[in-house]
This record gives sequence, structure tokens and C-alpha cells, in this order.
Amino acid sequence: MKFYQSEIILNPYARGFHLLTKEIITALPEIKNINTGFLQVFIKHTSASLTINENADPTVRLDFESHMNIMVPEDAPYYIHTYEGSDDMPAHIKASIMGASIQIPITNGRLNMGIWQGIYLCEHRNNASGRKLVITAYGS
Repeated sequence: MKFYQSEIILNPYARGFHLLTKEIITALPEIKNINTGFLQVFIKHTSASLTINENADPTVRLDFESHMNIMVPEDAPYYIHTYEGSDDMPAHIKASIMGASIQIPITNGRLNMGIWQGIYLCEHRNNASGRKLVITAYGS
């Protein structure tokens, strides 16, 4: 079994949902050396997350942001953890709901995703710095 790993720092992204599929593939070109395996992507932060969803229509990403903001509002009177601003605690909740990692099958040196699927960075903070990702590919 082969293992490849890379850690990357993304440029800062605005709050919202952003496609990262190309950046991830570029960061770990050794994916092409795996016939059957998996790619795992892990984000090293508690106020941003990862998910897989629609890669064609950008309005899907806008709707994700709108829905998450209704589901987890800012300035809720019951938040205690507010030291870093009104987006801080909601960002932690959103990140836990969405998740810190994703796993994708690798088949014949390529990510085996559906034609309309892409990897999203879910940025939940208004003014985040560059996010760190650990990208691991393994298989035979």
C-alpha cells in the first residue's frame, strides 16, 4: 500500500462556501499513482469545515450560506463564547455540523466523484486567515 501526504495553507477566503477540488488535486499529484484507494482531506480549524456538494451552479453555495445563517444565527442571547465577535460561536457550531474531514474513493489515479460533485471549503468566519489542510492519499 502507498501513502502520500501533504499539508497546504489556503489563501484566505471570504465567508461562504468555496470549491477547492482543483487546489486539492494540484497539492497532491501523487493521487495518479494509486489505482484503488482513498483521499482524505482534514481541516485543522474549529471555525471552518469541509463538505462535498454541487460543483456546477454557484447558487447552491450561496444557498448553503443563507441556510446555515438561518439555522445557526449570530448574536443569539444564549451564546457565552463571544470573545472573538458575533460570528465566533456560530462558526464553531457550523463547523461541527458540517465536519472537519471528507473521504473520497480513488480509482485509476483519479478521484471517483460524481460528475456534479466538488469539494467545498466552508468558511464560517468573517475575517479568517489562511486555512490549513492535511491531504492524505493511500491505496494500491
